[in-house]
Amino acid sequence: MGQANGGTPARLSDNQRIAWLRLIRTPNVGPASFRALIGRFGSAQAAIDSLPDMMRSSGSKRPARIPSIADVEAELEHARKRGARFIAIGEHDYPALLKQMDMAPPLLAVMGDASIFQRPAVAMVGARNASIAGMKFARRIAEDLGRSGHAVVSGLARGVDTAAHEGALKTGTVAAVAGGLDRPYPPQNADLMSAIAECGGAVVSEMPFGWVPRAQDFPRRNRLIAGLSLGLLVVEAARRSGSLISARLAGEMGRIVFAVPGSPLDPRSEGTNKLLKDGAILVTGVDDVIETIAPLIDRPATSLARLDEPVELDRALPPADNDRAKVTEALGVTPVSIDDLVHHTGLHPSEISLILLELDLAGKLERHSGGAVSLILTVD
Repeated sequence: MGQANGGTPARLSDNQRIAWLRLIRTPNVGPASFRALIGRFGSAQAAIDSLPDMMRSSGSKRPARIPSIADVEAELEHARKRGARFIAIGEHDYPALLKQMDMAPPLLAVMGDASIFQRPAVAMVGARNASIAGMKFARRIAEDLGRSGHAVVSGLARGVDTAAHEGALKTGTVAAVAGGLDRPYPPQNADLMSAIAECGGAVVSEMPFGWVPRAQDFPRRNRLIAGLSLGLLVVEAARRSGSLISARLAGEMGRIVFAVPGSPLDPRSEGTNKLLKDGAILVTGVDDVIETIAPLIDRPATSLARLDEPVELDRALPPADNDRAKVTEALGVTPVSIDDLVHHTGLHPSEISLILLELDLAGKLERHSGGAVSLILTVD
């Protein structure tokens, strides 16, 4: 992580924060392409200045729709009025565990007390239509975790999420949401969201203020839930459930997955029972969680992302059209690794990265966990 004089963690200047926000709010610029752009051009502002040419090189017929300075200043002011702020990766208040996540958000909107990120955290997720017993168990585990000094992370949904937040409300809980911080979902949990921020917890999002969550935004929210935590506990989940997506993401990140067993006659236990068959740790009480994550709490962090401005620039020359064609033809809907693309095309990794960046900006590329990529064959 970048350091200022005297060893103080680096912080973005006001102008840098505006440029970062403009860049990440540009359509088709996600966490991976954001990093690639800053790695190539050295700063968010330089990347913004170069985006029109990059878009033309990508073959996109649409101009780069970069938010204006006035647009992002309005969002910053909206955040300030809501008691929120934007924390950049590499800054002191950015959640340390989240920095280790693949494709971590460059900027995180936070409402509440960011000091809660310093506590060891456990995520809790489960069925929206949870049973009375499931809600009671989730609330009790959250209370016990909070009393033992842990933060409880969940997604503000109905059912198990709500019970987890309520159980840890007095001790501190973190809600990761799929929409903007001014668009709580479901709307009936708006009061709970405010209470979380007011009672020493925090609400986080990587989406813009005013953003109404769509179905495709919830897996992104689930990544935040898993990334913020040392382990993830599933209380109740059907066989096809968003909670199982969270569990899979947690496993891919190296987080510990826990599950509460349930009756084989209850469809809401099919998912949790399958997790247990697949190796999740069985939980019947809070000690099962606390004792398992205890060795992880004081473990030194690895692969912490640093503040990415400024960096040594990647000097790769623009790729030739035939090189672009090689990469595009090698890609399909099945994810492949960068190493496989290098081996197949014979191109240098920096050339591959630049071509992938162009495809990303054109909305033609999908990025997967572990750095794999695939082609989106149909683009509006």
